[in-house]
Amino acid sequence: MSKHQPPYSPEQEEEEEEEDYMTMTFDDHPPTTTNPKTQLRSKCSTPSTSTTYETSLQRHRRLRREAEARARPKSNAELAAEADARREAALSRSLFETRPESKGLAMMARMGFRGGSLGRRGDAGVKVAPITIHPRLDRSGIGLESDRKRKLREAAAAADTATKRARADEGAYRDRLRREREEARWSRQLVAAQRVLEGLDSENQSLDPDLDHGGLEGEEEGTRKREAASRPLKSIPVVYRGLIRSRETTERDRRMRHDLEHGLAQVRWREGQLPGYDDADEDGDDKMALGKERAGGTAVYVTAEDLDEEDEELEAFEGLPVEERLEKVVGYLRGKYRYCFWCKFKYPDEGMEGCPGVTEEEHD
Repeated sequence: MSKHQPPYSPEQEEEEEEEDYMTMTFDDHPPTTTNPKTQLRSKCSTPSTSTTYETSLQRHRRLRREAEARARPKSNAELAAEADARREAALSRSLFETRPESKGLAMMARMGFRGGSLGRRGDAGVKVAPITIHPRLDRSGIGLESDRKRKLREAAAAADTATKRARADEGAYRDRLRREREEARWSRQLVAAQRVLEGLDSENQSLDPDLDHGGLEGEEEGTRKREAASRPLKSIPVVYRGLIRSRETTERDRRMRHDLEHGLAQVRWREGQLPGYDDADEDGDDKMALGKERAGGTAVYVTAEDLDEEDEELEAFEGLPVEERLEKVVGYLRGKYRYCFWCKFKYPDEGMEGCPGVTEEEHD
């Protein structure tokens, strides 16, 4: 027995005998490894949870993931993201926290900066936050981004204007169609009113005792047209003078085309280029009636004398809107003949009792 060994005590033996399994304490988790390398790897890995126990399979998987992460090179996007994060962290850190080590703050202090905001003190628009830095990663020059924003704003404004114009054009298109339909209806009514006025004028002239109106009743309408054609245009009222002029011009052009076509055929027939029949018993009147000959050898057109002359009064009347021309013709009918174009009736007295009004709306 060594001299340093304490002497045996009966009390200690009693204490050892009193301890049994009922008083023993057990840990909930087995002790973790005390290997320094394992502890270092645990620190480098993901943050540990409240449970420090790790099975061999979990440890194997963790080590394999860490090895794969170390072996895989980072992509350019990841490197750029890390660089951006480091730059933002450095820019967001105040220089006053590293006053002894900041060369930039020392340089600014030499130029008179003592901290605080930029600008004159007391102004409402002073800047407390530092100026934001926007690094340029492309080769675009200064002002290109502003020009792009300006073009985008102009494009958006142009698109908005085009949308508004399209909506306005849609409404204008409907209005234009409605106006065109109304003008077409007024034009038809104007021609009808002018024909009524022409007929009333012809009847009034036929009842004139100073004029000789011989002939059969069946030839009355043709006689009126021939009389209207033989009259000078400027003697016809301007309210329906355009109708006579248009009709006579159309008739003259038709007859000229007819004479040109049939005249060429007659020339070819006389020259023997076309087959034909020549009756020896036909006299001059028969040949003229059949179109084989013409009096004097030239065509004669019975039209208005001043058909091709300028008529300023008619041009001024034709320059008015169709609605206003219709009103003038209707007013002329009412004033001279007591005839209501909308009632389609000629009243016996000037008061025209029974007519609801002058306009078409009053007759609805």
